[in-house]
Amino acid sequence: MLMNEKIKATEVELTGLNGEPLGIMPTSEALAMAKKLKVDLVCTSLMSSPPPCKLIGAGDAKREKQQAKAAERGMKVKEIRLTPQIEEHDYETKLRQAEKTLKSGNAVLFVIRIKGKEGAAAKELLEQLITDLKEAGTKTSGIQLSGKQASVQLNPR
Repeated sequence: MLMNEKIKATEVELTGLNGEPLGIMPTSEALAMAKKLKVDLVCTSLMSSPPPCKLIGAGDAKREKQQAKAAERGMKVKEIRLTPQIEEHDYETKLRQAEKTLKSGNAVLFVIRIKGKEGAAAKELLEQLITDLKEAGTKTSGIQLSGKQASVQLNPR
């Protein structure tokens, strides 16, 4: 993402602070307008001619750059393993860990190892985790029970 004087194009297609189109104008004129309004001129794409640029408040430009970098990096999936006979304290610890991961923008995959007839207890535990984390994340699909494990993935909101 190019900002201010780093934009080398001769003219740009400018969008205002509130998203209103201001038309195609010389880059020097767009920079002067940005300085006058005490905002940044940010180029959103270099793939078209003239490149689309927009006026963004100084703090917003940094935030948008960080969000673009996070989107480019992609979302990671953190696996958290549990057992159906989990103690209350351990459950709360795993819950905090999952909430922290979801709030950082990554997904959480809960996996419960099953032995014998623990399938129902495992499913109940996963449903409890989903309801406890509904503010931080949403499940991508239903609970999968397969052979020796039960799992569910939560993506951040």
